[in-house]
Amino acid sequence: MTDPLEKATSKAPPTLGEGCVRRYDPDALSEEDGTEFAEAAELWRQLQEQAEDKPEHER
Repeated sequence: MTDPLEKATSKAPPTLGEGCVRRYDPDALSEEDGTEFAEAAELWRQLQEQAEDKPEHER
């Protein structure tokens, strides 16, 4: 890396397809490229409970 600005940039993973069917290449992804959100289901449940607790005019 000879360009000092290069270290301050990020690059998207390689993609497959074009237009509406363009997607990240699953073979090129690693654990560093993705996210793991194991608590997503619990967060969704909490948000739904909060929405149910609000009066109808606040929704």
